[in-house]
Amino acid sequence: MNETRKLTTKTIGKNVTLSLVAQAVSLLIGFLLGLVVPKFIGEYQYAYWRTFVLYVGYVGVLHFGLLDGIVLRYSQYDYDELDKKRIRSQFQALLFFNLFLTFVVSMVALAFCEDVTKKIVILVACGIITKNFFTYTSYTFQITNRINQYALLVIAQRLIYGLIVAVLLLLGVEDFYWYCIAELAGDVISSLAATAFNKGLYFGKSLTVKETLQEVKQNVSSGVILLFANWSAMLLVSGAQMVTGWRWDELVFGKLSFAFSLTNLFLTFVVAIGVVLFPALKRLDPNELPSFYTKIRKVLSPLLLVALALYFPACAILEKWLPKYTSSLAYLGVMLPLVVYSSKVSLLTNNYLKAYRKEKTMLFINLLSAAFGVVAFLLCAYVFDSLKALLVCIVLTIALNSVWSEIVVMKVMKVRIVKDFILELTVSIGFIACVWAFSRWIALLSYCGVLAVYFLCNYQQVLELVKRLKSRRRKE
Repeated sequence: MNETRKLTTKTIGKNVTLSLVAQAVSLLIGFLLGLVVPKFIGEYQYAYWRTFVLYVGYVGVLHFGLLDGIVLRYSQYDYDELDKKRIRSQFQALLFFNLFLTFVVSMVALAFCEDVTKKIVILVACGIITKNFFTYTSYTFQITNRINQYALLVIAQRLIYGLIVAVLLLLGVEDFYWYCIAELAGDVISSLAATAFNKGLYFGKSLTVKETLQEVKQNVSSGVILLFANWSAMLLVSGAQMVTGWRWDELVFGKLSFAFSLTNLFLTFVVAIGVVLFPALKRLDPNELPSFYTKIRKVLSPLLLVALALYFPACAILEKWLPKYTSSLAYLGVMLPLVVYSSKVSLLTNNYLKAYRKEKTMLFINLLSAAFGVVAFLLCAYVFDSLKALLVCIVLTIALNSVWSEIVVMKVMKVRIVKDFILELTVSIGFIACVWAFSRWIALLSYCGVLAVYFLCNYQQVLELVKRLKSRRRKE
C-alpha cells in the first residue's frame, strides 16, 4: 500500500469532521422538512409526500448491486489509480438501464393508476434515474477517500432541495408533488455540478458492449449480496411503515412517518461518520481492526444512551410547535431506542462485516431479521390491531439484528462484550417503560436514574473515557 493511501487517526478525524459539516447542513434541511413543512401543509398532503419518500427510498435497489460491486472492488484505490474507462462504462450502462425502467414504470402508471397514486408512481419512477445518478456520484467520492468533494456534493444536494422547499412554503404551495420534485431536482443539479470533480468517470471512450457487460456481471456478482444485505436491513423499519399504510388510514401513516422523520434527524450524524469509516477500515492494518472497534464502541454506546434523554425536553417544544402531531410524539417515545441499535449497525457492524468480506453473513442476518420483523408487523397490525405493539416490534427486531451482527464481528475479532449487550438492552427497555409509565418530567428523572445505574455498572469504562478526554485536551 502506498504511503499516500495510509490513513492516520488524524486523517480519519479530519474526514469525519468534513462529513459532519455536510451532515450538519443535512440536519438543518432535515429540520425544515421534518418540522416546518408539516406545519404549513395539510395532513393528507403531508401523508402523500411521506408515501413518496418511503417508496423512492427503495429505487436504489435497481442498480442490482453494480454500485456496491464497484465499492467493494475499488475502495482501496485513489482517484488517479482508478481504471476510469472501465468504471465509466458501468455508469453509462446503469444510466441506460435506469432510463428504460423509468419509461416502463411511467407507462404502467399512466395506464393503470389513478389520481394521487398515478402521480406518486410517476415521481418514484423519475427517482430511479436521479437517485442512482446521485448514489454513483457519491460512491465515487467515498471509495477514493475524497471526502471534501463528497461533503460539497451532500451540501449542494440538501441546500438545493431545502431552498426549493422554502420557496414553495413562502408561495403557500400545499400540493405534495412539488415537494417531491424539489427532492429530485436536488439530486440532479448537485450530481451534474459534481461532474466537474469527476470528469474521467463520466466522459470519454468506453469499453466495448461485450466488455462492458462482462464488467457489469463481475460487479453485480460482487455487490448483489451486499446490496440485498443493506436493503433487507431497510425493511426492518420501512416495512413497518408500509404495513401501517396498508392497515390504517393516511392520517395514521402520516403521523407515524413524522415520528420516523424525527429519528432520522438523529441518525444523520451517525451516517456522516459511517461514510468515511469503511474506506478507512479498508486501509487499516487488519491487526488494528479489533482495537479500533472497541475504542469506537466504548464512546458510541454511552453517548447514544445519554442522548435518549433529549426526547423529553424536545417533546415539550414540539407539542407547542406542532400540536396536531402530538400523537406522533408518543410513537416517537416507543421507537427512539431503535436509534441506539441502528447507529451501531450503520457505524460499526456493517462496516466491519464488509471489511472482513462477510457480505453473505450480513445478508443472512438481515434477511432473517427482516423476515421476523415483517411477520411480527403483520401480526401486530392484522391480528392484534395494535400500533403500539408494532412499534415495540420494530425496536426488538432492530435490537436483534444489531446484537446478532455484533456477535458475528466479535467472533471474528475474538472479543467478548456480553455484559454490554445486557446493560444496553436493559437501559433501552427502561427508557420505554419510563415513557409509558410516567408523566414527562417524572419520566425524565426516572430515566436519569436508569442512566446512573448504567454508569455505575460501567464505571471502569467511564473512567477510561474521562482519562482519554483529559489527555487529549492536554495535548491540544
